[in-house]
Amino acid sequence: MVNTTTAAGLIGVVLLVRHGDSTIYYQDPNTYNSTQAYITPLGEQQEYDLGSFLRNTYLNPDSPSFIQNISTDVVNVDQLAVRADAGGGNVILNSAYALLQGLYPSTKMSKITLANGTTVLPPLGGYQYVPVESLEFWQSPSLTSWMDCEYFQDHLIRVYASSAFRNMSTTAAPFLTALKPYLGSVSNNFTNMWNIYDHVNVQYTYNKTYYETLPPTFLQQARYYANWLQSNVFTDSEPSSIGQVAIRTLLPEVFWALGNMTKPSNKVKMNIQEIDYKPLISLFNVTNATLTNPEISGIANYASVVALELSQDSQGQYEVSMKFKNGTEDSQFRQLDMFGNTSITMDSFIENLFSDTINSTINWCFSCNQTVLRGCSVFNFSNDPFLYGYGTGYTG
Repeated sequence: MVNTTTAAGLIGVVLLVRHGDSTIYYQDPNTYNSTQAYITPLGEQQEYDLGSFLRNTYLNPDSPSFIQNISTDVVNVDQLAVRADAGGGNVILNSAYALLQGLYPSTKMSKITLANGTTVLPPLGGYQYVPVESLEFWQSPSLTSWMDCEYFQDHLIRVYASSAFRNMSTTAAPFLTALKPYLGSVSNNFTNMWNIYDHVNVQYTYNKTYYETLPPTFLQQARYYANWLQSNVFTDSEPSSIGQVAIRTLLPEVFWALGNMTKPSNKVKMNIQEIDYKPLISLFNVTNATLTNPEISGIANYASVVALELSQDSQGQYEVSMKFKNGTEDSQFRQLDMFGNTSITMDSFIENLFSDTINSTINWCFSCNQTVLRGCSVFNFSNDPFLYGYGTGYTG
């Protein structure tokens, strides 16, 4: 199906944004529990530049992707809904703030005149303060649904026991042995491939001696194997399986945001979700985007963005298309297919994915076999014969 965005522009867009460059980010390979790292000046600049790119794409009246009736220079905070995963070093939350600086930069047009005639310009040359909803780990599993999820941990065990994993581990063994002198105290076990890559990448970026001595291709090889492992950890054989949990808890927000944009009373035109890399891996898998663009599987670069654009065709039908910009590697968006089409009706988009979603904390508790942590203790599961898979054969 051809993208039928009208000349009048878009109705709105939902943006799924990966945070910018950060300090070391350790993840337990047996659970993928973690604590957020800290954003770096490089990460702040990456997010600011992404915000500027999004400004030129969606807030520029001359752009074919201009969003109808959106405020272009002085932000109307009612037109934006921004949410960010928070906690630890807050790399994701601070990435959202940096992105918003590029999206709506300081402007003297943000000044106001008081009743007594005094003109007041906000600090920093007219800095524009955009509210961001910070979602802490303990508040909801929506943005970090793999953590403390027992069935997801069972999924990890299955991944590590698979023949594909064993074969790739054997293939990687000579490289990991050669890499060991450059890992310090980091284990070179293949299950630890995320932490291996993260260590090499951070050291290569910030340690001059490391940069000068790391053998050629070692960083690229570490990324290759990390991509392979993360693709297997955060996807699964079926869209409704627990390996896809990272996107299954985020999709309800996407549906809600797109649906609201079709209502005459709605004011929000841009919904921004600042997140980790994991939901993007799952999203590309459940929408079959990797079938036509296999190169997008794996870890999205820092400051990457997925845009789910809402438009209306000449018959008044609402349509959704998916675009992707892989950090600074891409200068522009690339169009992705969803379910074999460049654009699908919003009804089809929701219909294809709705049954796979996890839309509440209690449903997450059930889906993850969790009865204590992350708010699950307030629910009564004592009479639920399905919680542990009894009678269903369900094991995640």
